[in-house]
Amino acid sequence: MKNIGIISILLWVFAYTNAQEPSPLIDKQGKTVQERFLLPKGFQRIEVQENSFAHYLRKLPLKPHGTQVRYFDGAIKSKAGVYCGVIDMEIGKKDLQQCADAIMRLRAEYLFKQKLFQHIHFNFTNGDRADFTKYADGYRASLKGNKVNWVKSANKDDSYANFRKYMDLVFTYAGTLSLSKEMKAVNNIEQIQIGDVFIIGGSPGHAVIVVDMAENLENKDKIFLLAQSYMPAQDIQILLNPQSFTLSPWYSIRFDKELVTPEWTFEKKHLKRF
Repeated sequence: MKNIGIISILLWVFAYTNAQEPSPLIDKQGKTVQERFLLPKGFQRIEVQENSFAHYLRKLPLKPHGTQVRYFDGAIKSKAGVYCGVIDMEIGKKDLQQCADAIMRLRAEYLFKQKLFQHIHFNFTNGDRADFTKYADGYRASLKGNKVNWVKSANKDDSYANFRKYMDLVFTYAGTLSLSKEMKAVNNIEQIQIGDVFIIGGSPGHAVIVVDMAENLENKDKIFLLAQSYMPAQDIQILLNPQSFTLSPWYSIRFDKELVTPEWTFEKKHLKRF
């Protein structure tokens, strides 16, 4: 009986980790984050302002249900039990847009869409600041040792194509370490918001972003969806919840000491905000 029990558990784990949809909380026809991922009974999505970063993330377009994550070189991410949706956004042909990069990309894409160019800026790992407005004005980064000098060498160009070149520059010289230093700590998990990030800076480090949230008005529980890229550079993906078969892909704020995601583990102290 003991062996039968162990075999049953192993079979369940195998089935779960290889499932593309661990619960009925997925509408296969949904075209955005909000449309694709349904809510558990008793929950309702939190209200967000239109044109806010939260609204942008909730409305992110998704590739058709069942689409597989691809790396920058077109190869398929074969690891099972990680994701249940793929954000419809190109990632370039170079190994650049990894975990923190994807989060910076989402933030910058939102700001660019709102034409808030002056707010698009990130720090390189050495601490130097990279502003899109400076890049758009024709200045380019010239590295000398560990110092960055900006040299005027191009015409003014605030097009989307030039914005993408700027983002590739950011991806090259920024990462989890620099982004974690830029962001502000959220000291109370109860205050979590769409757009917040669980991030551990370092080499290696990792980061995932909250792209939607809902709450239960009766018991005050809050749940959230997480998205990530990873190494090597790959499509941004909506994560499964490996610790709750029935709640997945949602996560509850009522996790104990650790937030366990398919490819990384965080703590509450790792929650930060732009």
